[in-house]
Amino acid sequence: MVRPVPSGIDVTFPALDSLRAVAAIAVLGTHAAFWSGAYSQPAWGTTLARLDVGVAIFFVLSGFLLSRPWIARHRAGVPAPSTGRYLWKRVLRLGPVYVITVVATLAVLPGNRDAGPGDWVTTLFMGNIYVDDTLPDGLTQMWSLATEVAFYVALPILMWLALSRRTGWDRRPDRTLAVAAGMFVVTVVWLLDLSVRWDHGGTMIRLWLPSYLTWFAVGLVFAWCDVRARVDQPQPVDRLTAVLSEMGRSPGLCWAAAAALLAVAATPVAGPADLTPPTLEAALTKNLLYAAIAGLVILPGIFAHTDGYFVRILAHPVPRHVGHLSYGVFCIHLLLLELISDWREITLFEGRGLELFALTLMASLLVAEALYRAVELPVLRLRNVRPPWARSSETSAPSANATKSWGATSAPAQPSSEPKGRHQ
Repeated sequence: MVRPVPSGIDVTFPALDSLRAVAAIAVLGTHAAFWSGAYSQPAWGTTLARLDVGVAIFFVLSGFLLSRPWIARHRAGVPAPSTGRYLWKRVLRLGPVYVITVVATLAVLPGNRDAGPGDWVTTLFMGNIYVDDTLPDGLTQMWSLATEVAFYVALPILMWLALSRRTGWDRRPDRTLAVAAGMFVVTVVWLLDLSVRWDHGGTMIRLWLPSYLTWFAVGLVFAWCDVRARVDQPQPVDRLTAVLSEMGRSPGLCWAAAAALLAVAATPVAGPADLTPPTLEAALTKNLLYAAIAGLVILPGIFAHTDGYFVRILAHPVPRHVGHLSYGVFCIHLLLLELISDWREITLFEGRGLELFALTLMASLLVAEALYRAVELPVLRLRNVRPPWARSSETSAPSANATKSWGATSAPAQPSSEPKGRHQ
């Protein structure tokens, strides 16, 4: 007999769909700007380069949406999500469109003509960042998908560390905040020491998951606070939850603060705008600034009043649908950018960035719409099919928003870890 799921577990956050659209368009924009050579412009170049903050937005979203079911179910005293079914849904969400994109890109772009069978296998299994020092032409954005998948695998372990086997915070305090703090420490140590010590060339070690645990940790903290804010009412909540909830109810303030931090990130304190490796201190500064910017962008999507203008605008079907297409846009846009630049004879670093951005965005949305209807929706109908390794005792699945979350983007936040390709 399946037990009913307590309230507060399966919660939807419609504004977050639209924020995925914002992040995807920002990432596409920074790639178009890179191709056109706009990074070298004195006024807007660095700001356009910093639109790669979209990667942080996606990673924070994944940290929030994917950890929340574990935290909520622990608080409600019901069994944790089945790890098998959780991973099955991740495979269904990412795999088909990724494979289609890889096959099309390796087959079509001239820069990939020398790819051998080993290159195809490595790319199809997202292994490039672990064994190569470059990524295939038109697929340089896939570093973040490989890092995202590493987080998917690590999340059940992190939740096992964070949540005691005894359910309910009233019985034993959980360790979520301690785990989040540990994730921050790992990133700092990794960026300033371990990645340098262990980097002997041949791999893209600074694109591995430890470099970005800070961003996922922000989402983890948000999930912890959101669950507490919902289940502890009307009792007073802890100070951290109260502060974040209050901030989230002021979208204008959060986004103004995010814009201010983006302006700081556009200064030399966060490293150069081009692909020149920054100092270790600048790389860490940029990483932490992006964590704060992404958190401030996303916070109102979680805590803002549902009847306020912010949520009402972002919950509109049009931006939400673009958010649903964001994974397809992410996967396909660099392939289309190269094809469009050849068609329109837009030479690398020779301007016409606005034209390239507009054409690539329109083409990406059209192709992503086709992929969404022909591939993503039919495949996701299999998400409730129990895979052979899934636990038979599972009582329910994670929320709908968690099923949609993919969190990948296409622009690294650290130029020092830039693949040696034609795109950022």
